[in-house]
Amino acid sequence: MSSPQILRLSKLSFATSLILSGYAFADEANTKDDSLEKIAVYGQHHKNYITEDAQSATKLGLSIKETPQSISVVSRALMDDFSLDDINSVLESTPGVTVEQIETDRTYFKARGFEITNFQVDGLGIPQSSGSIQGTLDTSIYDRVEIVRGANGLMTGAGNPSATVNMVLKKPTYVTQAHASASYGSWNNKRLELDVSTPINDEHAVRAVFTKQKAESYLDRYETDKTIGYLAYEGKLTDDTLLSINYVNQQKDADSPLWGALPLYYTDGSATDYDSSTSTAADWSYWDNSAEQVYVTLEQNLSATWVAIARYAHIENEQDSELFYVYGTPDKETGLGLTGYASRYDYEDKHDLFDLYASGKFDLFGQEHDLSFGVSQAKMDYNEQSLYDYTTGNGFPEMPSLDTWDGVIPEATLTDGLNGSDIENKQQSAYISTRIKLSTPLNILAGVRYTDWETKGTAYGVEQTRSDNELIPYVGVVYDFTETLSAYASYTETFVPQKELDINAEQLAPVTGKSSEIGVKAQLLDDQIFVTFAYFDAKQENLAVALPDSLPGDTRYYGADGINSDGFEVELSGKITDDLSASISFSNLNIDGDDLVKDYTPENQLKLAATYQVPFVEGLTFGANYRWQDSVSRVQVEDASGAALVTTKQDAYGILDLMANYKITENVGVTFNVNNTTDEKYLHSLYWAQGYYGAPRNYALSVNWQL
Repeated sequence: MSSPQILRLSKLSFATSLILSGYAFADEANTKDDSLEKIAVYGQHHKNYITEDAQSATKLGLSIKETPQSISVVSRALMDDFSLDDINSVLESTPGVTVEQIETDRTYFKARGFEITNFQVDGLGIPQSSGSIQGTLDTSIYDRVEIVRGANGLMTGAGNPSATVNMVLKKPTYVTQAHASASYGSWNNKRLELDVSTPINDEHAVRAVFTKQKAESYLDRYETDKTIGYLAYEGKLTDDTLLSINYVNQQKDADSPLWGALPLYYTDGSATDYDSSTSTAADWSYWDNSAEQVYVTLEQNLSATWVAIARYAHIENEQDSELFYVYGTPDKETGLGLTGYASRYDYEDKHDLFDLYASGKFDLFGQEHDLSFGVSQAKMDYNEQSLYDYTTGNGFPEMPSLDTWDGVIPEATLTDGLNGSDIENKQQSAYISTRIKLSTPLNILAGVRYTDWETKGTAYGVEQTRSDNELIPYVGVVYDFTETLSAYASYTETFVPQKELDINAEQLAPVTGKSSEIGVKAQLLDDQIFVTFAYFDAKQENLAVALPDSLPGDTRYYGADGINSDGFEVELSGKITDDLSASISFSNLNIDGDDLVKDYTPENQLKLAATYQVPFVEGLTFGANYRWQDSVSRVQVEDASGAALVTTKQDAYGILDLMANYKITENVGVTFNVNNTTDEKYLHSLYWAQGYYGAPRNYALSVNWQL
């Protein structure tokens, strides 16, 4: 970072601190005896899946209706009813989001045609070294998951115009409560959850969550062992000061995981059609992922309407794996023609995150307005290493037909070709946002965020050092026609530094773009139903897209200039009748500028989750969770003129999950889930040239106890 850039950011940090201190001293005399008033809105638990308040889009304490962007919330109730036990299944149920599960333990998420790279925990941004999630993020420690669709640079700094996923941790309660759940399902899937919260006294409380899950799989040889521990403390240090400490430990060990997936066409160009259980994993392969996280939050009341919040997080992720990849094109008659590829891969990263901001209200021209401002810093270090076997003959073995292969292959001696990355990233930001009430029905939201991103280090022998900075504006308008109906519009720009390498092993320039959205939000039937409609338009330039002929472990990219996406989303959630509650959404997406992305991204999606409480059988509830998408494809082979010679197609399909819950007593209930009820056979994703099939019909029974 150059000296002028340091000076500019330092001035912003100093000015923000000075303003924050000024508000504290100015209000001290009048607010000395005021009790702590939290500006943040945490939302309520709605069994009927109605959209909740969320804090992922602004730090102004606004409701979803007051925010000029599309926001969806997956509640704890929905996660419990349909066993949405990881972030993959949560986002599969989210409007406008596609889950590109390319392997068993690596997943990409997309919205509005772009990768989701912005993830938050309790509103604190967790920068990702890539757009993928390794392993899985278990949801047992979260109260809800908020998804802000579209660009969200005001809250997260660098980011795509896709979506921001905010995972809200469970909080300690000041009334003792306990919950336990034990389930057993297909393929010997065993899961235990314990959740206990209790007050220490009137001003301090703690909560603990423990989850253990061991499962085999519909995929040959694949097994997982997952352990999650969570501890939370909340307490008042003074009448005006609140301290929260959260600790998370997640471990997922996977035996015989997929690295890569199945070949999708034969040498004659026809489509392969393996059994859903077919896997390319060797019997000795494994992929272990662990994550340890600490979050500390200090909230200080500055006045009756102002609060300052300081947050710090330390996060460590580790991967340890020995993996087996299969590549090539098989012969249709013999199944031969494939080659194996063994590798050891180790990875670790460390994040130190800090965010300090103040939020509150001020009076001007006879109206009360909202203001938030702050500074943040994220320091991220990661190191990765790869090893291969070029000497024993077991590193690249010829493969038998996958139709008969049982995973038995000589174990490679992975000691050759040590290579990897050692990267340090630092992001520093200063931001300010406000909501100005021009009149009773008209509100304007405006903000700006200055972000400075610095990268140092090397990746596979290539120098990665670079420095990028950007001033990101945000403006939005909300007009309230009535207390229950409003219209909105918003505009922002985007900026994403990239670590991906091009064909010449040089780092791609940052992605830049523009994003706009207009929509309508309405609360109907005495606020029991929330309806939103949004039209969006986004453009990015220089977006990294993987070259189709990249080698495993050495993916190269090109910048897709001028990619555009536009479309609309409709969502309804709430209590339709006294007995029927539902969340229904339909999304339409059009992509121009990149045929590859356009082809493998569904144009239309329909998602529905509903529960019905049977009126004549007390305690009995039925539910359905349905997800449909239209057809997608991927051109696999082209001729010299660019005409498609081989294309993989996945026809439109829908997945129906059913649920029945019966409360035996006030404290004990049982839940029976049937997933993929119609036994649909489908490919998870065409994001890569390979793919594998989703799980066939399966069952689970759980017993739940609550104090």
